[in-house]
Amino acid sequence: MNQIKMELTQEEKEILAGKQGATLQKVMESVILYGEVFGAKRLVPLNGPVHLVTSFGIPLLKPVFEMMDELIEHGIKTKESFTVDPRPLDYDNVKCNLLEKLVFRIMYGKQKEYEEQLQKVGLKNENAFSCTCYLPEVGNTPSKGDILAWAESSAVVYANSVLGARSNRNSGIIELCCGIIAKAPEFGLLTEEGRKAKWLVEVKTSKAPNAQVLGSAIGMKVVEDVPYIIGLDHFLGTGLSTDTRDYLKDMGAASASNGAVGLFHVENITPEAVEKQRGLLVDNYQRYIIDDQEIERVIKSYPLMWKKKEARPKVCFIGCPHLSLEQLEHWSEKISLALKEAGREKVSIPTLLCAAPDVVKAFKKDKTRYNQLLETGAQITSICALMYMNNPLCAKQPVITNSNKLRTYTTAKFLLDEELLEQLVH
Repeated sequence: MNQIKMELTQEEKEILAGKQGATLQKVMESVILYGEVFGAKRLVPLNGPVHLVTSFGIPLLKPVFEMMDELIEHGIKTKESFTVDPRPLDYDNVKCNLLEKLVFRIMYGKQKEYEEQLQKVGLKNENAFSCTCYLPEVGNTPSKGDILAWAESSAVVYANSVLGARSNRNSGIIELCCGIIAKAPEFGLLTEEGRKAKWLVEVKTSKAPNAQVLGSAIGMKVVEDVPYIIGLDHFLGTGLSTDTRDYLKDMGAASASNGAVGLFHVENITPEAVEKQRGLLVDNYQRYIIDDQEIERVIKSYPLMWKKKEARPKVCFIGCPHLSLEQLEHWSEKISLALKEAGREKVSIPTLLCAAPDVVKAFKKDKTRYNQLLETGAQITSICALMYMNNPLCAKQPVITNSNKLRTYTTAKFLLDEELLEQLVH
């Protein structure tokens, strides 16, 4: 690496020269090369643990497993214990037939071995599997201004926007390398200029738009640019309440998957917008108006990927990204009330509510509410619904969801919350 343009500290130069071993040298070289592609002029220290997007033991990821073995052999791990995206399997709560299980065993045949590798290179604990690592129950919660190196798109956009931390949408495994050297290349969303908004998005709907649809509309319009959103405070109020955080969690995940949004600002609500207001907008920003007609247009644009368009749904997934504790409680109440109003005792479709293991653990402490949910026939799981749908046999099933992220990446059909409940009780 003779053509390095990045300014390196003496310690960084020594690591790059191999003075702390060939393995750490390769880690440093990977991070520097990555940063150079994006014009980073230096590396900056991380303020918190990394979060890994690669949580699945797919045998095809042989280079990853070999890299892990080399790190383990030389006793190299992340500076701080990290979290990782959800596991792909949960046979206890997500029922599969024998053929589906066979395919899963082939698809994720290295899961056990890979999780053992993760533990040896710095995994926080056996419960640290969730795309919502930032929730208080999970504990990988950055503070405003913290420099991070995350890759999971829904976690990155939440950390940047709602918490005011700073992370780029990094590539998988690069975040692990950054965690090992405890530094990240400074570019993009780590810089003041990179956090400015190129779009003014005006929400002019007659009521609070569905978070998933609003995020979808924004993501498809601005793609990877930063939007500054006005009008939402009329419905959500000012500041960050628990309900507002959950709303922005789902909105952000949709904007990150239906587009490539890594940061949004919401006037009078998100930290940087409260602090800097419309000074966050670049001079020649573009404008996008979202009214009732635009929301309806976006919903109608979603393709239905089912082979039989009028098929009866076989599975329902709620929680992509994972549900917060409050959302888990709200859905328990919603399903119970909807069943009571419909004169039914059990949901008519296998219904899976997805949440982080530590969130599920906290939910189970309220035995009355937990039993109330189980009595509806719904199940709680901590898997990644997307990974479940990656099984080609499962993808053939008519699956419904209220997640725009799951709809985007799979054959699942998107429904608004009210439509979803209607399906569950009839």
